[in-house]
Amino acid sequence: MGEPHGVGVVGLGVILDAYLTTLAEHPGIRIAAVADLDASRAEAVAARLPGTRASTVDELLAADDVETVLDLTTPGAHAQVALACAASGVNHYGEKPLAATLDDARAVVDAAQRAGVRLGCAPDTVLGTGVQTARAVVDAGLVGQPTGAVATWVSPGHEAWHPNPDFYYLPGGGPLLDMGPYYLTSLVHLLGPVVAVTGSAGRLRDTRTIASGPRAGEVIPVGVATHVAGTLEHADGAISTVTVSFDAAGTRARPIEVYGTEGAVAVPDPNTFGGEVELLTRGGTAWETVAPRAGFVDSSRGVGLLEMVGAAGLGGAPAEARASGAVGLHVMEVMTGLLESAVSGRRTTITSAPARPALVPLTPSGTWRLS
Repeated sequence: MGEPHGVGVVGLGVILDAYLTTLAEHPGIRIAAVADLDASRAEAVAARLPGTRASTVDELLAADDVETVLDLTTPGAHAQVALACAASGVNHYGEKPLAATLDDARAVVDAAQRAGVRLGCAPDTVLGTGVQTARAVVDAGLVGQPTGAVATWVSPGHEAWHPNPDFYYLPGGGPLLDMGPYYLTSLVHLLGPVVAVTGSAGRLRDTRTIASGPRAGEVIPVGVATHVAGTLEHADGAISTVTVSFDAAGTRARPIEVYGTEGAVAVPDPNTFGGEVELLTRGGTAWETVAPRAGFVDSSRGVGLLEMVGAAGLGGAPAEARASGAVGLHVMEVMTGLLESAVSGRRTTITSAPARPALVPLTPSGTWRLS
């Protein structure tokens, strides 16, 4: 293989280590530089990674050995970093959501297209064997004609565990923009793009109290909807319902179930890469576990970046990444549409229409790790 692909990381918070599990020792990747608003944090991370230097964002973007930026900043900074990448001719792969607002997400996609750079967007959890095996079941016709799906995620709120949860309750946050991308992106992979949505949204409290860390007991404001429910109309006729909440103690509902004329498939947690897929066929009395038949095996965050740059063992870089900016924009429009519908009381039409991402073939970890 050729020289490792040079990556610069911007934003070195809680999620960083999950990405380093995939990227730090991958032979096709070299983490050339890291940057953070806290310069001491950048120095500490660089010291952990042989051959990596701490830098400012401007220095990182100007560096000859940085081909792709991994953007792990908070949602409010995603558009700023992505637009700077496009202006510098550097690829951008970022955490979800693509941007904090739909207008910013559109601007990011337009800038990347004009600059001719690649644009990827989490979540890449949907590329693991969990969602991809369920997708293969649907594609094989084992549930017949898909008629719909139900997706559910609820919790009491991230302030229960996160030491700095402020951004979860600011524009770009909330349960929909934080956790919704896992579920909505999965539904796009499973059932294709969405053409219209209808939503309802509420907020039970105007403040939250941090429960852990040095700021425990501090009260923070809530500026977003904290319970959202909605209906998605897919282009092929299936209808999905979605509920996401920071206002509930818990649920026994499966994360996602897809229903069809001849069966149903239970999809594992889309915030993970694996998990059991179960199939119930028409007339059957028991759910049966489906062995992994598609997706990256034992993968972790960062595999979407690998796939985007052609380092995931599937051949060269694809024409369109599976964890793409186009899908990220579509999911952002769906989420914005749900919130707009909740305010207007009317059905919202979705104008973006990305191609349904290609199925990931069953890819052993030894392949995508290139070890």
